Amino acid sequence: MKSKELPTIAKNIKKYREKLGISQDKLSKLADIAYNVIIKIESGATPNPTIETMAKISKGLGVSVDDLLK
Repeated sequence: MKSKELPTIAKNIKKYREKLGISQDKLSKLADIAYNVIIKIESGATPNPTIETMAKISKGLGVSVDDLLK
């Protein structure tokens, strides 16, 4: 019952995060960004995070920014 499709970035961050078996809180610490930023991106509330934020998240997940955008 989804009202709208999540952005690719949101789906990919969640996919890689779950693959690593880490929580949103753990990812926020690994990526050195605020916990609520992760929540907003994954929920689709922030559909276009900054490239700096994306770089930190990709580093925290151990993937490339490219992987998150595909």
